[in-house]
Amino acid sequence: MGKRDGRRGRAAGNARARQFVRVLPALMICAGVILDLVTPSAVTAVPLFAAAPLIAAPFFSLAGTVRVAVISILVVLAIRVWDGLLTDVVPVTDLLTLVTVAVLSLVINRVVRRGNEQLASARVIAETAMRAVLPTPEDRIGGLLVAARYEAAQADEFVGGDLYAVANTPYGVRLVLGDVRGKGLDAVAAVAVVIGAFREAAEQELSLEGVVQRLERALARENSRRGGLDSMEGFVTAVLAEIPAGSDTMRVVNRGHPEPLVLHADGALDVVSPTVPALPLGMGLDVWPDRSDEWSLPAGAMFLAFTDGLSEARDAKGAFYDPADRLRGRLFPGPEELLSALTDDVRLHTGGRSTDDLALLAVGRPARGQQERRTTVKIVRRDSE
Repeated sequence: MGKRDGRRGRAAGNARARQFVRVLPALMICAGVILDLVTPSAVTAVPLFAAAPLIAAPFFSLAGTVRVAVISILVVLAIRVWDGLLTDVVPVTDLLTLVTVAVLSLVINRVVRRGNEQLASARVIAETAMRAVLPTPEDRIGGLLVAARYEAAQADEFVGGDLYAVANTPYGVRLVLGDVRGKGLDAVAAVAVVIGAFREAAEQELSLEGVVQRLERALARENSRRGGLDSMEGFVTAVLAEIPAGSDTMRVVNRGHPEPLVLHADGALDVVSPTVPALPLGMGLDVWPDRSDEWSLPAGAMFLAFTDGLSEARDAKGAFYDPADRLRGRLFPGPEELLSALTDDVRLHTGGRSTDDLALLAVGRPARGQQERRTTVKIVRRDSE
């Protein structure tokens, strides 16, 4: 089941739940009427009538909650008038109880609505901050085709620890894609530190290794400023690349991040594995100096970096998604088409049940006439090929 089918299923389930909640107060009132009619006068159905406005309070508007409360009171009043028991002590007590519950339901409705408004405001602020530090890059930078994608694990969320940035510098196009441990506003703060340090260092540092060390120092300063946080709680996995202008050579530094891929114009694929594995950024260990590896990125080829939201996505049987296996032999007109096909395919793999945020960054070196020479091959399940 793909993302569209998964979303349809969840949307249908949510719609049924909302519809049930909408009719539940009316069902409670009807059940109270039936119970009152078929039982002796000593048996009271007031708890059912009282439950109706309490159920409506968290889910209905203020006007809707008022309507439910008034209907409940009027129905009980009519029943007591019909029975001729309106002046008895117990019916009067029941009515007073119901009025008290109705007022309480209005208070609950107000509190819930105010809380929802505050939550929505906080979410808007957090998303605005995240988009400010993680803007969508231009589709063409330094003569290269660029596409980026952020896929939140939960619908309508945009606050996480995945990051990417692309900069056109005197040394070529430099890029970073990383994953901060954790989520929420703390992760947004770490993303801001890494992105800010990268944008400055990418313009100033002579080497890609120098850029990486600037990121390391920026995270160390942030940890020190925040009281010496445990390094194991604040690390960042990242891959950085440098693509000089007019050269087919690309330099890559990988700091504990999933290995990127290079997709060639003929469908061949390279896994960009580091010569020497390195620890993530921000751990403060400085075991060895950074060393970049050189890879070929000829005309028509694309460099793809991704977070572990892709490589650790599981299907219903627990099998991990293997981007190298899925993309090998496939052809795409450009980075945007690559990312669209890739996100669709991983949703097919997981059935739309993503548990981690996903960030993708693709950079392609355009080739003359590649749109005419290449055709898009849609990614499909292996068992259907």
